[in-house]
Amino acid sequence: MVVKTKHWNHWIHFPKNDIISRKDPPPTAFPQINPRTLTTPPPSKMPHYEVLNDRFNACIRQTAQIERLHTSSRWAEGPAYFPLHRTLLWSDIPNNRILAFSESSSSVSVYRQPSNYSNGNTVDREGRLVTCEHGTRRVTRTNHDGSITVIADQFEGRKLNSPNDVVVKSDGSVWFSDPTYGIDSDYEGFKSPSEQDGSHVYRVDPLDGTVTKLLSDFIKPNGLAFSPDESLLYVVDSGRTHVPNGPRHIRVFNVSPDGKTLTGGQVFADNGNYDGLRLDSDGRIWTSASDAVHCYEPDGTLLGKIVIGEPVSNVCFGGERGNRLYITATTSLYAVLLPVVGAKTF
Repeated sequence: MVVKTKHWNHWIHFPKNDIISRKDPPPTAFPQINPRTLTTPPPSKMPHYEVLNDRFNACIRQTAQIERLHTSSRWAEGPAYFPLHRTLLWSDIPNNRILAFSESSSSVSVYRQPSNYSNGNTVDREGRLVTCEHGTRRVTRTNHDGSITVIADQFEGRKLNSPNDVVVKSDGSVWFSDPTYGIDSDYEGFKSPSEQDGSHVYRVDPLDGTVTKLLSDFIKPNGLAFSPDESLLYVVDSGRTHVPNGPRHIRVFNVSPDGKTLTGGQVFADNGNYDGLRLDSDGRIWTSASDAVHCYEPDGTLLGKIVIGEPVSNVCFGGERGNRLYITATTSLYAVLLPVVGAKTF
């Protein structure tokens, strides 16, 4: 039975680490990682806040410690929070694993290894893990019984590039970006030629599973997130990694009333090396920007930054009240308690 409750309480199944052995029952605990053997030198720059607009003071508390919860990753990415377990999952892409942080015990364990070089993760409307896998060039769902369902692995009969980030709309449709980062080299996947005509953003229909190309004018689409009312979709283009003076901005699109098409696409922000992003309940955008976490008002005003000391890759709201911001930054997982809560996404 699947337990459905309101706000931040949802059920998720934590399957056996070896997902191939699907007949075996899941373990009661993850293999624990000894933090004493997985330490690296502290960041050269101490974490701190940069207030660029007075409105940022309502979004942070200067006395709130920016905590470094764990280190040992090679490139930490794709945080996703599961409230009922008070657990955060995130990808360590080059190490081909998904890690789990328990708020209850402050311990870190291996959730899945190999993870097929997973990148972006999210939680769908039934409390299930949805994952972008570089190694298999697909988007998958981990079901409550631990089995794996392939949501998308091709478009028009050709393999996807390497799905990067994913969100699930309230109607159950799955939206994901598909740049080539996972097939560009053997560091975050397997070097392979692209079978697509570019890097695009897709939507998977919740009823029949049809994959539709929604956006095709990006160089390298990356992070994506809906506004709280789902009327807007924010999408990162990190194309400067491949094209000199290429885009490194966030664009914003209007979502049609039926939730199936997009219009607009103007540049929302262009002063950071953006990657993953989330919104709070008031519609502010919290985004990784390499140098820090940037916080924007919906009108595009940059309010301030949370400087970590390592290149920041992604963010996710979690905690018992949804006001703990988790931050993945290169080697480490960080968190900070905020006076604002994340937008409901499941």
